Amino acid sequence: MKGKVIKVDTLARVEGEGSLHIKISDAGVVDAKFGIYEPPRFFEAFLRGRSYAEAPDITARICGICPVAYQMSSAHAVEAALGVTVGGQLRALRRLLYCGEWIESHVLHIFLLHAPDFLGYEDVIGMARDHRPLVENALKLKKIGNDIVTLLGGREIHPINVRVGGFYKVPTKRDLEPLAERLKWAVDTAAGVVPVLAGLPFPDFEGDYEYVALRHPDEYPFNEGRLVSSKGIDIPVSEFESNFVEEHMSHSNALHSVRTARGAYFVGPLARYNLNADRLSKRAKQGAQAAGIAQGCNNPFKGILVRAVETIFACEEALRIIKEYEPPGEPAVAVEPRAGTGSACTEAPRGILYHRYRIDAAGLIADAKIVPPTAQNQKTIEDDLRRYAAPRVDLPLPDLTWQCEQAVRNYDPCISCATHFLKVSVERE
Repeated sequence: MKGKVIKVDTLARVEGEGSLHIKISDAGVVDAKFGIYEPPRFFEAFLRGRSYAEAPDITARICGICPVAYQMSSAHAVEAALGVTVGGQLRALRRLLYCGEWIESHVLHIFLLHAPDFLGYEDVIGMARDHRPLVENALKLKKIGNDIVTLLGGREIHPINVRVGGFYKVPTKRDLEPLAERLKWAVDTAAGVVPVLAGLPFPDFEGDYEYVALRHPDEYPFNEGRLVSSKGIDIPVSEFESNFVEEHMSHSNALHSVRTARGAYFVGPLARYNLNADRLSKRAKQGAQAAGIAQGCNNPFKGILVRAVETIFACEEALRIIKEYEPPGEPAVAVEPRAGTGSACTEAPRGILYHRYRIDAAGLIADAKIVPPTAQNQKTIEDDLRRYAAPRVDLPLPDLTWQCEQAVRNYDPCISCATHFLKVSVERE
């Protein structure tokens, strides 16, 4: 067999600008690289010298798809530094906001980015010609998620209503009521989609992954919990940097985060599900059973099924919070600046998102660190590409390329979020 190279300069149907490079020789797959070549974005440097109160608004600009995750991680990390606790209905509203983001992001990935791979379409436009009702329902579901974010966040992209300590403005019960009927429809529709997705042709491909996710004592995790893994980690979030380190790779404008002394690990819906399936709602558990993943799953291609199950859960959870909602007396708890360091992880749709801030006595951010989910999954993506391509090297090049692109899209990489590889120092006179 002659050698061949799969080179995809611009990887379609992912967020941001990534690439794919696989080199094959008579000896098999000798190299596999998932490249991120977008310019560094310097958000950690932008935060230095700014008020702690600006962190949620600045970091929300990192991503147009999951800005809530950045706001939640930054708010919780700053609150940890300042000794602030947000509870009661304010905490519930944050959880509702996260439900909105999960719904819109998961539906976007399932139907507009990933399902066309399984059904043999170039994109969702082609898919809609043959599956119009499915795509119309998907867009209607996504709109509900966007509307939750708009109502609580002030706008659906880069929301502006989240602040350290809570919100600038909270909704009335009447504000939330119109969402309830739509969410009842959303729960039934999301549950009805699972059996359809379960019939997709999944490749026979599994791995011995180390899954990492938050785990809360009582809830399927959004904002809080301990960091746990399928291979024995059980630590507070404050010990993240003692257990995970970032490495620079020459082919990528993004750091690779690895488990100290062990290597690649796996974050995101599949990790959350495998570590927290017992925390799902009854309807979501039924969805998982209908999808055939009730006993756990190690096939990354079936992440699309887990996203569908989590969509059921997010719709149900949003409905529960709205039914139980009583407006709080104040939109935020009091916050006073003080010197301190705080860290937090929340569960972005694509996996754990770590923030750490050091704040001085005047309330200015002295140092910031952000580790997005895609940076944490990059090494696992490359490992998957190497293993997945190996037994398929004799496929026609277009077919092999298509399948390898699909393997990357299993992880729903949010490439723009991950682009920050330089440590920048700024000197001021």
